[in-house]
Amino acid sequence: MKKGTISEGMIEKVEFPNKGTIRTEDGEKVIVKNGVPYQKVRFFVQKKRKGKCEGRLLEVLEKSPLELPQAACVHFGSCGGCTYQNLDYSNQLQLKKEQVEQLLLPVVQAEDPTWFEGIKPSPVQFGYRNKMEFSFGDAYKDGPLALGMHKKGSFYDLVTVDQCIIADSDFNNILKAVLSYFTKEETSYFKKRTHIGYLRHLLVRKAAKTGEILADLVTTTQDCGSKPEQALLEGFKDTLLSLDLQGKITGILHTKNDSVADVVKNEGTDILYGTDYFYEALLGLKFKISAFSFFQTNSLGAEVLYDTVRQFAKDAVLGHDGILYDLYSGTGTIAQMMAMAAKKVIGVEIIEEAVLAARENARCNGLDNCEFIAGDVLKVLDTIPEKPDVIILDPPREGVHPKALGKILDYGVDNIVYISCKPTSLVRDLEVMQERGYRVVRGCCVDMFPGTYHVETVVMLSHKKPDSVINVKVEFGEGEGKVPLDNIAKRAEAYKPKERVTYKMIKEYIEAKYGFKVHTAYIAEVKRELGLPMYDAPNAVEELKQPRKHPTAEKAEAIKEALKHFEVI
Repeated sequence: MKKGTISEGMIEKVEFPNKGTIRTEDGEKVIVKNGVPYQKVRFFVQKKRKGKCEGRLLEVLEKSPLELPQAACVHFGSCGGCTYQNLDYSNQLQLKKEQVEQLLLPVVQAEDPTWFEGIKPSPVQFGYRNKMEFSFGDAYKDGPLALGMHKKGSFYDLVTVDQCIIADSDFNNILKAVLSYFTKEETSYFKKRTHIGYLRHLLVRKAAKTGEILADLVTTTQDCGSKPEQALLEGFKDTLLSLDLQGKITGILHTKNDSVADVVKNEGTDILYGTDYFYEALLGLKFKISAFSFFQTNSLGAEVLYDTVRQFAKDAVLGHDGILYDLYSGTGTIAQMMAMAAKKVIGVEIIEEAVLAARENARCNGLDNCEFIAGDVLKVLDTIPEKPDVIILDPPREGVHPKALGKILDYGVDNIVYISCKPTSLVRDLEVMQERGYRVVRGCCVDMFPGTYHVETVVMLSHKKPDSVINVKVEFGEGEGKVPLDNIAKRAEAYKPKERVTYKMIKEYIEAKYGFKVHTAYIAEVKRELGLPMYDAPNAVEELKQPRKHPTAEKAEAIKEALKHFEVI
């Protein structure tokens, strides 16, 4: 099958993340995203490399028996936000559970075959999102003003999602009112092609428990149109305050963002009304949240997730005299949930604003045994005097940096709880952790994002201990029954670990012997070809952005000779 071909086929299965597999009549495998199992689809082959094909879904020719007669959301198919709104919720859960199982079961080493406990549903399927970042733009080139989400497969065009079923209903009412106001005022919007315009984003957050709402208008500092900016913003504020909402608006903000990147970036925020924060309550604790604080987007689902972590951590037998590390702690929600069960909890988070929020939240909740440190986990671990008894990991989607993971495992704690929002990253890290003697004890999924392919996974690992211990008494020195010290020195020299062979050593050896340089990628490719372990690669990624570099025959032979010289092979 050639690039540019249009073909048809049935999706046999869907693997995480949202990758459908199609087998063509000649047995060729094609990966097509945005489908569900057993759909017959038409697709366009947009990429082919080393026998692997990737296609873009063009049309669903025959529905899957798993699909609903009609998708739950009217925007499904045009909006790129959700992928599974055409499935019954029970089928969504089953699909996510199977995807995680397919990734974990071949890798996980567990003594108990019932370690995987399935998937926990979200308490609510619709209206669960407590945060939405809407974009201003047009529905098509130079079309009328739109406010919503990107169209499926488009970087420029938007869909006005005023009936989004996963957003809180107040968000839809706010969206419609704000769009109507700025359309009437004929306010310019930021165009990604030219980087000219005023309106950029509308950020809305709402607490599920307290009902408090925060709205933030994100604009450039460019000319906003015929009306002065102050008057325009005053009208925006009045429009929001006039709405009859279920919740209560506690803050209206205006954030400036002149970055050319299509992201919500804070380059200065003014308060137009109220405060720049609101409060949310989870599992009996109170949390102060600002416009840009990290907080789980499904508050009720977060309670299920954090309660699961708490239950798993109870198995760790932490005790009230133990030290808990919460690494990648965000605003400190997990740390504070665990504070009652530990002597001290130490959270580490690289985003300083989140750390400041965590400290304030701990004070608000009367917790004096929580310490939050701002910085990179890799560097901060070297500065903490207290050693942990239990570690909780909640890293970003990319997982734990290999060097940081090595430091974490060096503590040798009995138990680690790992929370992952990307199971492929979890699998990679589990392989390393198991090599270091850890075994998976419990695991499950928590569905925080109904209607989408995203899923949280929680795994508890325990360090494998020896089955028995034999105590042997040995006396050193000269004489009968004693072990001579010079013998110990000789044996120690014989069993001394080999020096670690680095890429730099190999490159220097080849340049000195052969007179030419070799790229690090060439060494990696030869190691991969020989089946040598690649865990020491500092910048390992799941998917390469560029094709692998293949060395010439001459350089490949030089690399192999160097590997023999250093006794790697």
